[in-house]
Amino acid sequence: MATLILEDGTTFKGRLFGANASVSGEVVFQTGMVGYPEALTDPSYRCQILTLTYPLQGNYGIPQDEEGDFGLSKWFESSKIHAAALIVGEISQNPSHWSSSMSLDQWLKEQGIPGLEGVDTRSLTKKIREKGTMLGKLVVDGMPEANVPFDNPDQRNLVKEVSMKEPLVFNPSGTVRITAVDCGIKYNQIRCLCQRGACVTVVPWDHPLDSTDFDGLFISNGPGDPQFCKETINNVRKVVCVDNPKPVFGICLGHQLLSLVIGAKTYKMKYGNRGHNQPCIHKGTDRCFITSQNHGFAVDPLTLPQGWDVLFTNANDQTSEGIVHNTKHLFSVQFHPEHMAGPTDLVSLFDVFLDTRLTEHLTYPGSPKPEDFIRPRKVLILGSGGLSIGQAGEFDYSGSQAIKALKEENIQTVLINPNIATVQTSKGLADKVYFLPLTPEYVTEVIKNERPDGVLLTFGGQTALNCGVELTKRGVLEKYAVRVLGTPVASIEMTEDRKIFVEKMEEINEHVAPSEAALSVEQAVAAAERLGYPVLVRSAFALGGLGSGFANNSEELTSLVTSAFAHTSQVLVDKSLKGWKEIEYEVVRDTYDNCITVCNMENIDPLGIHTGESIVVAPSQTLNDYEYNKLRDTAIKVIRHLGIVGECNIQYALNPESEQYYIIEVNARLSRSSALASKATGYPLAYVAAKLGLGIPLPVLNNSVTNQTTANFEPSLDYCVVKVPRWDLSKFLRVSTKIGSSMKSVGEVMAIGRSFEEAFQKALRMVDENCVGFDHTIKPVSDEELQTPTDKRIFVLAAALRAGYTVDRLYDLTKIDRWFLHKMKNIADHEKVLESYNQDESAMPLEVMRKAKQLGFSDKQIALAVTELAMRKLRHDWSILPVVKQIDTVAAEWPAQTNYLYLTYNGTESDLGFSEPHVMVIGSGVYRIGSSVEFDWCAVGCIMELRKMGYKTIMVNYNPETVSTDYDMCDRLYFDEISFEVVMDIYEMENPEGVILSMGGQLPNNIAMSLHRQQCRILGTSPEFIDSAENRFKFSRMLDTIGISQPLWKELTEIESAMKFCETVGYPCLVRPSYVLSGAAMNVAYTDSDLEKYLSSAVAVSKEYPVVISKFIQEAKEIDVDAVACDGVVMAIAVSEHVENAGVHSGDATLVTPAQDINQKTMERIKMIVHAIGQELQVTGPFNLQLIFQIRVSRSFPFVSKTLGVDLVALATHVIMGEEVEPVGLMKGVGIVGVKVPQFSFSRLAGADVVLGVEMTSTGEVACFGENRYEAYLKAMLSTGFKIPKKNILLSIGSYKPLTLQVMAVDWPFEEEESDCPNKDKQRNILEYLEDHHFDMVINLSMRNSGGRRLSSFVTKGYRTRRMAIDYSVPLIIDIKCTKLFFQVGNILFHLYLTSRPVENKFSFTTATWPR
Repeated sequence: MATLILEDGTTFKGRLFGANASVSGEVVFQTGMVGYPEALTDPSYRCQILTLTYPLQGNYGIPQDEEGDFGLSKWFESSKIHAAALIVGEISQNPSHWSSSMSLDQWLKEQGIPGLEGVDTRSLTKKIREKGTMLGKLVVDGMPEANVPFDNPDQRNLVKEVSMKEPLVFNPSGTVRITAVDCGIKYNQIRCLCQRGACVTVVPWDHPLDSTDFDGLFISNGPGDPQFCKETINNVRKVVCVDNPKPVFGICLGHQLLSLVIGAKTYKMKYGNRGHNQPCIHKGTDRCFITSQNHGFAVDPLTLPQGWDVLFTNANDQTSEGIVHNTKHLFSVQFHPEHMAGPTDLVSLFDVFLDTRLTEHLTYPGSPKPEDFIRPRKVLILGSGGLSIGQAGEFDYSGSQAIKALKEENIQTVLINPNIATVQTSKGLADKVYFLPLTPEYVTEVIKNERPDGVLLTFGGQTALNCGVELTKRGVLEKYAVRVLGTPVASIEMTEDRKIFVEKMEEINEHVAPSEAALSVEQAVAAAERLGYPVLVRSAFALGGLGSGFANNSEELTSLVTSAFAHTSQVLVDKSLKGWKEIEYEVVRDTYDNCITVCNMENIDPLGIHTGESIVVAPSQTLNDYEYNKLRDTAIKVIRHLGIVGECNIQYALNPESEQYYIIEVNARLSRSSALASKATGYPLAYVAAKLGLGIPLPVLNNSVTNQTTANFEPSLDYCVVKVPRWDLSKFLRVSTKIGSSMKSVGEVMAIGRSFEEAFQKALRMVDENCVGFDHTIKPVSDEELQTPTDKRIFVLAAALRAGYTVDRLYDLTKIDRWFLHKMKNIADHEKVLESYNQDESAMPLEVMRKAKQLGFSDKQIALAVTELAMRKLRHDWSILPVVKQIDTVAAEWPAQTNYLYLTYNGTESDLGFSEPHVMVIGSGVYRIGSSVEFDWCAVGCIMELRKMGYKTIMVNYNPETVSTDYDMCDRLYFDEISFEVVMDIYEMENPEGVILSMGGQLPNNIAMSLHRQQCRILGTSPEFIDSAENRFKFSRMLDTIGISQPLWKELTEIESAMKFCETVGYPCLVRPSYVLSGAAMNVAYTDSDLEKYLSSAVAVSKEYPVVISKFIQEAKEIDVDAVACDGVVMAIAVSEHVENAGVHSGDATLVTPAQDINQKTMERIKMIVHAIGQELQVTGPFNLQLIFQIRVSRSFPFVSKTLGVDLVALATHVIMGEEVEPVGLMKGVGIVGVKVPQFSFSRLAGADVVLGVEMTSTGEVACFGENRYEAYLKAMLSTGFKIPKKNILLSIGSYKPLTLQVMAVDWPFEEEESDCPNKDKQRNILEYLEDHHFDMVINLSMRNSGGRRLSSFVTKGYRTRRMAIDYSVPLIIDIKCTKLFFQVGNILFHLYLTSRPVENKFSFTTATWPR
């Protein structure tokens, strides 16, 4: 152990690594996330104790020192380490990189330099930021502190200590003679000059200069105060202050020396600028460049003599970053254009020094004048429609950001988006919302009607992009003079059309993974032969890798390609780069060519798994400085060449064994990764992209987190972010669990920590609240599952580590980088240590517990032998408590104005105080089937209403795709787990006025009782009553006591009594466990064997709760009631009816509101039931009944609120906070009918059977409005991508009564049957007809008794028909009631033409009318 002691007496304890020595020096911090070998060997760090703000260091080790070009070291910046000591959060003991030859620890030992890890570097950085640079000393335990005096390096000539003693010549055959004055020169400065054809003579700092010896003079960087270099200043003055001086170029200290030569003044800065993301604005063009810096002194621009001018200014702190002579070729810069480490944006200044004119060189020829830019007055925004796999809530977030950005600029906004559940379509955001299908026809109508003069295409995913491209092709945008804002359509098409994209990349000498486009199966097979198997097949113009996969031979290829052509006209066959690293960058560019990369991410899973299916980490962990910045520069080169304005992301394949890389693709729109990047860095990409689309220059925009620095910068992180996808494959029958290049995940979570293990384990718990972390008990070891990944592979890895697999063996099987595998092994190893204390947890040492918390273990995980509460108490007794850290985009270099927070155990102090009272709202967590954007709408509505009422709010949620996790929605955002432990930790620190649980769906309800038992103030309905509604037995018993009829029911715990009960009441029966969301493990049993199967699976779902079995009523009508009550008195009721019969989950059902078929008597009965139940449960806040009952908001809340015009969430928020509200009563609506239709994603789930039952399977929903339900239903169906059939419909029926339709009945063979006479004229079978798109629609009504999910593995023809309809993109209807409604629509509304009328000035709903 050792301690860092600062001159003001502050101490930081940590673990010693590197050399065992005590040192002193000046303590400084550097915010770069890569480049520690370059930084440590930079002579400018002489005598400084260097703190790196990024907590994980040493990940890629230290390369073998080898000689590169011109006899200079290939990897380092000088011959030894110059820093006095290194301070980091955590050092990697097992580095992983092809170039690594030793660890950082070994290298420091070898060089005799001490290091300190386990320090809260963020807290240290904040101290330096507030107090300024301080002297410090690192004292090893056991050494008396007085023996190590403070040493102030500013009091001596450090340049003399680092400069060479004799002149040296590099590249003697060069044509231009350059003399370089070595004040502490970095090797790369010499290299940059030699590469441009110079012969460089490097001379000592005090060497006399003679202008006949050189054609140009270069003055290098160096350490310390420039005032000490008197000799250098005098020598330079002799060759500069003459009539015709030779060209001079100075860098860093050289810049300060040149300023002193001409008579300007220098001063010491408070804490200097050290990092790779300093934005510098060029005076004259106003372009902003990202630079690498390392200096503690600066030049005062007000002291420049006549004839000199400022060249660059720092956009953050306004300090001078360079000077230039108005007529002579003399200039210098404060930053390091030679980079190493850092970005290479201005390395071309070396070219300027050697030949060209400066301002011309930095001017962007295509730049428009800001005053030429005409602001639009009204902008149309295309949304993304219903949530589906691959296109989910992230577009709600980015669209809402865009609307916010446009409103700030006083521009009218019109939104088209049929997704009823999103925040984006709520009152108070867009000026007008059209709930209409996103098809070119409907959008054209809106354009005709609204006459916008601008349109945004990049905020609604692939749906909006494809629609925009189509509108451009049809000439609609041109005809109505609608300008596309941001990235032009031509650029979008370049990125979408593979062939053009490859040509564009070749123009700038960048390489795309070898790939060919094919328009037919034959072409695809031929392409694969040329490229060599295995190949990856992808469809062009598709989202989330739809219709893609790997093929190892021509059979696999043919089947893949055939189904891909159902979705697209062009497929791409790529050479497989399986096992390469996949790296992604988010890039931003404005109209004036200012470019930055905001975030780079590394997929833990190697290439071959779609980014949306991968576990992703930000920033990248295993790239060295060269790779990181090479890919960064390439990204900027590509975005410039394509002419993208706004935001885009670029994906690379990087060879893990060398520096070779390929570009995989560029997305010229906001994507799921950009929502993740925004939340991971705190940089609001969508908001910035919308502003840039209006022609606003990037440097003019503010960083919204610090409010005082520019948005033209690259965030530096001092934490690690892990994203894990959530799959719900268990809800589908027969779906393949393999994951690959096509996306199947329905949501994702993001976790933040100051170590990888902490963030990683948090994320695994967020994905599934029943999972305790990196758990080895979930799946058995299987080599096959390690090689071909499934949705649960990460737990197979845990089991493999537990079974003693080595990291190398796991690498061979999975190709997951060894660095990540070592980190996972750390978790597995510590788990074994914890288990050794299983018998007696009180024997566990404090350090073991603390390390467990730092590795991300939860109390529950540590407490496998005792209870979670006992563990919590022990932890509190030892005061092992989390600290709260801010996400501020600048690694604590500037103070943060917003409170975007996370909890960590890798720290010693919190970033903020807890004095003001807040109200805490718990969000809905990860999107999953059954809990999606509609609960986010409720949570956001609640926060906004609370703010209007004058309360300060806290939001707890961890879903990166949502609006609720946008840090300007609430006063404090905790981006952390929603578990009893974490919510309780936040509660104890913040001590809020109360917690609202009813707005986040099922997840907060599950922890209600645990919080209540710890005396948490829970606002709204009491948790005991929530328990009564969630526990099926208590609820059913309560209905009996208040005399409300219900199907016969019984609570059962074992199978025999269950069978008896079912025999008594007669099958079918419904089996339901307690505390479930969206009908998980609910099933309809038709026979004893069904019952047995279900019970065995249900018991596995909840061990502590019994199941309730009730009679399942067939062909009944189901009604959905949403209501708000106050102390049991019902304030508002909204009634919707299902189109389908009971037995289809309400999330999958088609809903109509106001109800159309309910008579007065039934309505009175419904009101009576609602009042009785509300009274009995003493509900305060929202509740929902399907004449089954839940005390929380439900997924139909946004739908009824928007259709009927009463915001139920706002009403519920007032009630929960105890305010008086006016009762609304039964909501009748405003004369329009809304129909909500589910959005399914079966086409992504290979093999899943398309049947609806009591378990929910839809991923999203859309809703449209009309004068009657037929019109609304048709629009809603079109919104889900349904196409109106023009010719043949295939009708296949199970055992239904004959339909009275004039149908041509055909007895069709399903497939070729084996027949005796081979040459007989065979009838074409159904399969072929479907393949040829002979049918426009399939209606498949399955047999009567398959209302639930059939568990048999028997593959029926019905299943094959349904599956093929999906695979060939043929519209499919599988419910008798929906079929009936569809034909009624057909009869009534035959020819389609559109009229539009405003229904309400706030919103206008377009209504379509058809003549008979």
